[in-house]
Amino acid sequence: MAGWVDRLNDDPTPWLLGTDQPAVRHLALRQLADRPADDPEVVAARAGAMRTDPIASILAAQDPLGYWVQPGHGYGPKYTGTVWNVIFLDQLGADGDDPRIMAACEYVLEHTQSSSGGFSATGQGQTGAAPSGAVHCLNGNLLRALIGFGWLDDERVQRALAWQVAAVTGEGMGRWYALTPGPGLSCGANSGSPCAWGATKVVLALARVPALRRNPEVEKALAAGVAFLLGHDPAVADYPMPPGNARPNGSWFKLGFPTGYVTDVLQTLEALCEAGAAGDPRLEHAADWLLAQQDAQGRWANRYACEGKMVRDIDRPGQPSKWVTLRACRVLKAVVEAWE
Repeated sequence: MAGWVDRLNDDPTPWLLGTDQPAVRHLALRQLADRPADDPEVVAARAGAMRTDPIASILAAQDPLGYWVQPGHGYGPKYTGTVWNVIFLDQLGADGDDPRIMAACEYVLEHTQSSSGGFSATGQGQTGAAPSGAVHCLNGNLLRALIGFGWLDDERVQRALAWQVAAVTGEGMGRWYALTPGPGLSCGANSGSPCAWGATKVVLALARVPALRRNPEVEKALAAGVAFLLGHDPAVADYPMPPGNARPNGSWFKLGFPTGYVTDVLQTLEALCEAGAAGDPRLEHAADWLLAQQDAQGRWANRYACEGKMVRDIDRPGQPSKWVTLRACRVLKAVVEAWE
C-alpha cells in the first residue's frame, strides 16, 4: 500500500479498516487491501454489514414485495423510492445473494424497465413495464447495480445493456425520446447536449461488464464515454451545460456519498479508473485537485450527504467521512499504481 499512501497527509487505512462500520471495512479490505471475496475477514465484514446500519435500516424499510415506499416504477420519492435504494445498496457493498435484494432487483426489472429496454424515470406509478423514456443516468446507475448484484445474464439486463450501448453509439436505436434525443450521451435535461453526469454513470455501468464479456458494441460505447469524459479536465468540469449556465454546477466540487443522479469530480475519476484510464496523463490535474481536498489526517469530508433525504442518514454533512475517504483512496491507489 505504501506507494499511494505516501501521497497522502497521513494514512487513513487503519481508520477505514476499523470494525465500527463493517460495510466500509468490507469494501476497504476488497478495494484497498486487495483481499479476495472468500477471505474470512472479508466474509465476516460483509455479513456484519448486512446486519448493521445503514444497510440494515434500508432493508428493514422494504416492503415484502420488493419495493420501497410505494409500488410502481420506483423513481419517487427521491431518495427513498425503490430505484434509489437499489442503487445505494450496491454502493454500500450489500450482498446480492440476500433474498431481499434479489426481490428488489426483480421488482425493478418488472416495473422500471421501459419498452425500449432502458430504465425509465417516467413510469407514472403504474404496474408493469413503464412507458419509454429511459435516461442515461438512471439506466447507468441501475445497470451497474444489477450487474454488481449478479444479474448480468438476465435477459432483461441484457436488454438494458443493449439500449445503453445503442443510445451512446446510435447504432440500432429505432426511436429517440425527449430525455435521450439522440446518440452520443445527449440528454433532454441538458438541452439536448451530452450530459457528463449521465456519461459518468454510463461508463461505470459498462466498465462493470467483465472485460471478457464485452462484445465489440459494448467496447465501442465504453470507449466513447471515456473519450467524452477525458475531453475535458474533470477537475474543471466544463462539460456542455444548458444555455445560460456560465459555470459548472457546484455539486461537481462537493464530494459526497452516496451518489444518485448527481455526479462529482471523484465519481468521474472512479469511472475513468474502472474503465482502464487510470494512467492517462489527462487525469493528473484532477488527481492533484483530489489530494488537495484531504485534511491533515488524510481524510475527506462528506459535502453532499443527502442528509434527511434517505431511509437512513449515512454521514454528518461536512464531517470526515469513511465513505468519501474510501472512494478517494481507491482512485488514488489506481492512479498511482498506473503511473508507477
